[in-house]
Amino acid sequence: MRGGSGMRPMLWTVPRPPSQSPTLGPMAEVHPSAVVSGEAELAADVRVGPNCVIEGPVRLGPGVHLIAGVHLSGRVSIGEGTVCYPGACIGFPPQDFKFTVGMRSAGVEVGAGCLIREHATVHGASNDHTPTKIGNKVFMMVNTHVGHDASVGDHCVLVNNAAVAGHCVIGERVNFGGAAIIHQHCRVGRLAMISGGSGFSADCPPFMILSGRNNLVGINIVGLKRNGFSTEEIATLRKMFRRLFRQPSSRDRLLEELEEGAKACPPLGELADFVRESKRGICPGAGRRPRNV
Repeated sequence: MRGGSGMRPMLWTVPRPPSQSPTLGPMAEVHPSAVVSGEAELAADVRVGPNCVIEGPVRLGPGVHLIAGVHLSGRVSIGEGTVCYPGACIGFPPQDFKFTVGMRSAGVEVGAGCLIREHATVHGASNDHTPTKIGNKVFMMVNTHVGHDASVGDHCVLVNNAAVAGHCVIGERVNFGGAAIIHQHCRVGRLAMISGGSGFSADCPPFMILSGRNNLVGINIVGLKRNGFSTEEIATLRKMFRRLFRQPSSRDRLLEELEEGAKACPPLGELADFVRESKRGICPGAGRRPRNV
């Protein structure tokens, strides 16, 4: 690894012994124009298309397909059946001034069955022990971004130009509209729906629809129905939303009512846990400031 002074870009270089060849599983295919590090491990049925670059200890699971022009760098692991489209870049250094030349990154882990579309980027971790993580069956559409040390849960969808900043934690089955932006260190709860063009600097609770700037809109009824929530559970969540999130309430009252309601409606317990663990405050109802809970 080497870098320059001032604002010159840091170069993420990985030594490759010229005599070493990559480990190829049965039926793995590598296009002649691709550049593959001798440290790489390609499982069975991997396909590496034209002009792809794989540098460093990259591990590709069975059936991974790099269509063309994909660049993987450093400690990158990609799960079975994931497809990466042209221009996708995974594993490059974090956009973090604290990360300097010579520091070691834990890299990136991408799960199985993901779709990483054109020019999507996932940056390597800024630490040497916990990688940036993308779950299983995540769909990152064109020009989406996941920053260093972030974690994205299974079955999430990031529509074109959505961006998840460093250190964010995203629950399972979250949907991000186009150009939605999540501030660093924020959390987004399971089954939340983030509207396109929105921006959030506070934590986004599970099961909610969120829009604009740090605004809760309501319950994600369609998403809950699709994921097996009962009519009674949805009705209880809606009632609790109207009572607790549209009106000012203290942290203690919020937790007390959620915990009491969880006895009959378990999802309220998950919501209570999310509120209890918040460090950035919870997004409020439209027109009110974030709660410092």
